[in-house]
Amino acid sequence: MASRQRRQSSECSSRQEEDLYTSQQSLVLQFLCHVFLDDKVAKLLPILLLKYQKKELITRAEMLQIVDHDYHEHFPLMFKAVCECMCLGFGIDVREIDSSGHTYVLLPILGLTYNRILSDDYKSISKIDLLIVTLTIIFLKGNCASEEDIREFLRTREMLPQKDHFVIEEPWKFITEDLVQEGYLEYRQVPNSDPACYEFLWGPRAKAETSKMKVLEHLAKVNKRDPKSYTRLYEEALREESEAAQS
Repeated sequence: MASRQRRQSSECSSRQEEDLYTSQQSLVLQFLCHVFLDDKVAKLLPILLLKYQKKELITRAEMLQIVDHDYHEHFPLMFKAVCECMCLGFGIDVREIDSSGHTYVLLPILGLTYNRILSDDYKSISKIDLLIVTLTIIFLKGNCASEEDIREFLRTREMLPQKDHFVIEEPWKFITEDLVQEGYLEYRQVPNSDPACYEFLWGPRAKAETSKMKVLEHLAKVNKRDPKSYTRLYEEALREESEAAQS
């Protein structure tokens, strides 16, 4: 009976973790769909992402200059949507530091800097989406994801409404070359595989900028869950933090 209970607990944990990944993927895609269905919100995101990359502040006045004058009266609701997208979609917190001047600082939640992969157009949004979800898949798949795992995400992504906005000319090249070159991913042949097949791991830059605990906390926030409810993942992330502290 004890053995059956352990097996059932393990199966339940596995289902929870799969649900966590599926929900994260679905919600991020939903947020991005919302962004591009609302051009007013979409105009602000690339600017905020560049401000984040340059570690610059941004003011309400600057944002109002970007938004059409006709929508200024609706700015509070629009800004709320932007903050939600920045937090849950990109792991960035938009925090007010001067209420009199309505000045905001952009702070990392996940810790990822995105340096050298962002531009001043919609492609930045797509690139961050690819990076975050790829790192997430690797973590949830036992720290190593197959090519098929990543290709399945790309196929799902192709089904998005307004998908033309999300286009990176060669998303597979961006993942297997650009993110590898920037150190965010490691892309290697599976040992002893014949015919050769390949897998993805976190690269040294991903390990330096973020952690399993930050990724798990972010995912749990997206899903409105306690990170501890995902037992195996939480224990693994906690173990990594303990080892890092000791070293």
